[in-house]
Amino acid sequence: MKPVWTLVFALIFPLALGATEGGSPAAPETAAEEIEVAPNPDEELLFLDAREIDVRDFIWTRRLIVVMADTPEDPQFTRQLAALRERDMEFVARDAVVIFDAHPADRSPLRQVLRPRGFVTAIIDKDGEVKARRPAVRSGRELMAVIDRFPTRRQEVLERLPSGR
Repeated sequence: MKPVWTLVFALIFPLALGATEGGSPAAPETAAEEIEVAPNPDEELLFLDAREIDVRDFIWTRRLIVVMADTPEDPQFTRQLAALRERDMEFVARDAVVIFDAHPADRSPLRQVLRPRGFVTAIIDKDGEVKARRPAVRSGRELMAVIDRFPTRRQEVLERLPSGR
C-alpha cells in the first residue's frame, strides 16, 4: 500500500507546486494519465508480497492463498505460483488473493505466524483462520477443492444459487 501512496503523492505534489508557479493547464491532464489504476481483485487474481501488506485488511473479504519458500529460486515456489496463474479466474470467483514470501530474513508477520520450514502452501479463509497447509506443491484444482469444502464457501454458493437448497 505504501508504494501506491508514494506514487500518488509524487504525482500530486508537483502539480500543486506547478499551479502556484503558473504551470501550464495541460500539465494536470498528462499527470492524470500517468497515474496507474490499482488492480481490481474482482477482475484479476492479485499476487501480493507478504512484506508489503497487512493480512488483517482481508478479513471477511478475501481468502488468502499463502505461498512461502526460503528463496525465490525454489522450484516448488515457482511451480506453485505457475499453477495459480493457470487458473486465475477460478480463484477470483472464490474471492482469493495470493500472498507470496520468499525472503525469510525479512520476518514478515505472516511468516512469524505460519513458521514455515522451507516451502509451504497455506489457505487462510475469510474468517482469518489457517484452514489448510501443506509442504508441497498443490495443483490449482486441488486448492479449489479445498476452498470449496469450507463452510463459508458453501454458504456463498447457496446465496448465489438459491435453487440448490
